[in-house]
Amino acid sequence: MASQLHEIFSARSIAIIGASGNPQKRGYQVVAKLLNDGYEGRIFPINPTMQELLGLKVYPSLQEVKEPVQLALACTPADTIPGIVEQCGRKGIKGVVVIAGGFSEAGEGIDLAQRTLEMAHRYGVRIIGPNTNGVFNLYNRMNLVGVPDVVPGHIGIVSQSGNMTLAFIAEAKDRMSTGFSTYVGVGNQMDVRFNEYLEYFGNDDHTRVPVFYIEGFKNGRRFLEVCREVARKKPVVVYKSGRSEAGQAMAKSHTGSLASSFAMTKDLLRQAGATVVEQSDKVLSTAEGLSTLPLVKGNRVAILADGGGHATVTVDAAIDREILPSQFSADTLARLAKLLPEEASHDNPVDVAGATDRNPGAFADCAEILLTDSNVDMLMLVGMFGGYSLRYSASLLSAEIETSQRICELARRYRKPVIVQSIYALQMPEPLRVLKDGGVPLFIWAENAVRCASELIDYSRARERIISSPIPARRPAMPQGRAIIESVRAQGRSSLFEHEARSLLGAYGIDVPTHFVARSARDIEDATAQFGDTPVAMKIISEDILHKSDAGGVLLEISGAEALRHGFVQLLGNARAYRSDARIEGVLIAPMAQLGVEVILGVIHDETFGPVMMFGLGGIFVEVLKDVTFRSLPMSRADAVEMVGEIRSRKILEGVRGAPPVDRDALVDLIMNVAHLALSHPEICEIDLNPVIARQKGCDVVDARMILTAE
Repeated sequence: MASQLHEIFSARSIAIIGASGNPQKRGYQVVAKLLNDGYEGRIFPINPTMQELLGLKVYPSLQEVKEPVQLALACTPADTIPGIVEQCGRKGIKGVVVIAGGFSEAGEGIDLAQRTLEMAHRYGVRIIGPNTNGVFNLYNRMNLVGVPDVVPGHIGIVSQSGNMTLAFIAEAKDRMSTGFSTYVGVGNQMDVRFNEYLEYFGNDDHTRVPVFYIEGFKNGRRFLEVCREVARKKPVVVYKSGRSEAGQAMAKSHTGSLASSFAMTKDLLRQAGATVVEQSDKVLSTAEGLSTLPLVKGNRVAILADGGGHATVTVDAAIDREILPSQFSADTLARLAKLLPEEASHDNPVDVAGATDRNPGAFADCAEILLTDSNVDMLMLVGMFGGYSLRYSASLLSAEIETSQRICELARRYRKPVIVQSIYALQMPEPLRVLKDGGVPLFIWAENAVRCASELIDYSRARERIISSPIPARRPAMPQGRAIIESVRAQGRSSLFEHEARSLLGAYGIDVPTHFVARSARDIEDATAQFGDTPVAMKIISEDILHKSDAGGVLLEISGAEALRHGFVQLLGNARAYRSDARIEGVLIAPMAQLGVEVILGVIHDETFGPVMMFGLGGIFVEVLKDVTFRSLPMSRADAVEMVGEIRSRKILEGVRGAPPVDRDALVDLIMNVAHLALSHPEICEIDLNPVIARQKGCDVVDARMILTAE
């Protein structure tokens, strides 16, 4: 797939089907743009009513073109597209860019799409669009969008919105920012999907960072798989629109109700190594920073400032994003003290106290000292550098330019990221232009500079995780597990009783507390013999009562024969009162769990991304707090470790108010074993373990629910 897209985007011959002599129409504008930009390939305008267009011969049909053609741009109405695709296939054309809309609506639109796809599949033609504003590859001087003044660069764009792309281009021009390599307006994704475009960009030498504006996936699982591979080589930036949860369907479990959200999509994309941007005005600056900066080894930053205000703001923003100010070595402190005046601050952040106002070169001298310190992973220069010649004296300009050149050279030599915040960034004086051309990102606000650093740290960590922690091979299903599921199916049930779910967990090496099922009052004597006076929990077992606590179907801290007998009767009465026709299997009796932290663990099968694991703070408030995180399955152990440490309430897991920390290794083991179970039994559409009691040593699954797919 990727090789065919490379041939399409580097096409050396293009047919413009629907060429026009009207300058207001795409069939004219594209031909004019190709000629004006110096496209070096062959252009074949197609129109049966014309002979010549802008000095080019116009052909009445594709069949009249005797030379090979690699790409066609269809500027004709929707009802002509199936025939055009067939003609392209017979001609051996590899790809067609379809401008027209009208393919995804009901009725005739669906039929039109089916006929178009049938022709495309028959002849091996790839369709970009329909309903696209076009594509461009500036390194091929092939601009089929027609937008003017786009500067070649190293950012690729794939977008479901043509207007979003125009906004990125306008912003780049206004900020004198980096340029673009290839753009694709995906339109309706009739044929080529996001994952295939990502494969293309992953192998495109001209693209350092692909940017995706996505409204909806058609093969989200495959996109994650491709992203994981591409992220090994280069950053991938994604802006996902449509974050509202208003359209979520009613779910049967906590896990189901919390999934299918933007939060889930964001977590899965980040697991795959993507940088997810949540504000559209930050997309371009994020891509620009990631396209120029080297990978970072850690999260320790040195801050070099020419004023206390910006230094303080930068430190605050860094701490907020868990970026740590570096602790300088004794040698670094001594060298700074020798270089800077006595009133300067030598600790981090370093405040030069006016030393650079007349000698901008002191910035480069300090930068070199800081970059040589092994405790420094990255350097941030903040304040008003680049504008000294504007603020103080024009005579400082050459010294500032020389300083910028030195800073760029230092960044290359030490292979550490250097980021600059300057109040003159919007004016872009020559010293700052030198920095930008040298690959040093510039920002006017400290918070945005810190955000750039944070995104670089996150990507560097994600890349390392993907490379160093491979996803384990899928293991076969356990025979005991298959037997349990087959038994449930044979009984015509769509959900497992809790004791069956516990037994299934046990088959996959998950330690679950012992339990007893009382199907009648006579069984209470056996339960008493098993548990004695140990406090137990009692729960109603019914496929018609999924949320037992809502029905008064749970009793806690019950001990002794008499209390057990009374509890059995009470639970049956509560269940009948809640739902008179409920089918009751019995009562599950299990020892009370030890004290600990309540967490939730679950798996759902998402329509877009397939099996997804959820972990977070559990208990009865899980849907209120929504402190959960998600990962796509299969997952690596490093993914599981990251999950446990990612929830907002993670400090609770570390122990608060004298409570001991929980056994994180046990939680990670549980996550990986549940992942094995879920992947071995795709017929289980939802797993809900809530709560799981995480303790100082080990963890207990207190409640387990599993729902099967419809047969």
